[in-house]
Amino acid sequence: MAEIVIRNTNERITGQENVREFLNAQEVVYEHWNMDKLPQDLQSNFSLSDDDKKKILDIYDEEIRDLAARRGYKIWDVITLSESTPNLEELLQKFEEVHTHTEDEIRAIVGGKGIFIIKGAGDIGYFNVELEPGDVISVPENTPHFFTLMDNKQIIAVRLFIEENGWVATPVPNPGLN
Repeated sequence: MAEIVIRNTNERITGQENVREFLNAQEVVYEHWNMDKLPQDLQSNFSLSDDDKKKILDIYDEEIRDLAARRGYKIWDVITLSESTPNLEELLQKFEEVHTHTEDEIRAIVGGKGIFIIKGAGDIGYFNVELEPGDVISVPENTPHFFTLMDNKQIIAVRLFIEENGWVATPVPNPGLN
């Protein structure tokens, strides 16, 4: 279950309803998928084959198509990152640059853990959304944010896109992450 840390106060928000309420106020979509549907070997294999990725997409086909119908997504894929990913540190440096997109950025975490750092409205400043398997989050378009991995550096996520070429990131200069 996701947890939130407001960076400028270190306030921690826990509990699914509290997290959902906070994120809704920030116009961030938060949902939860049933992880019991996914075999354990697919939740903990951070070097998935293309066939394994297809199995994940097939298992969550109903949830993916529901999101696509509600939010206009046209394509989706599975991404996996771990210490075995070539150039992982280089990829993380790219991911960890604050940026915006002209469409929302959505991830459904099905293995491992990750963190979205999102610019909140008003005086909230930036906040971390710590995600674990089952958490689905959509950062609104034009909202400064970035995504990174937690200390174990392992994640499997379903990504959905409106644009068929994927997200185009626009860097945010001097983001002031507090």
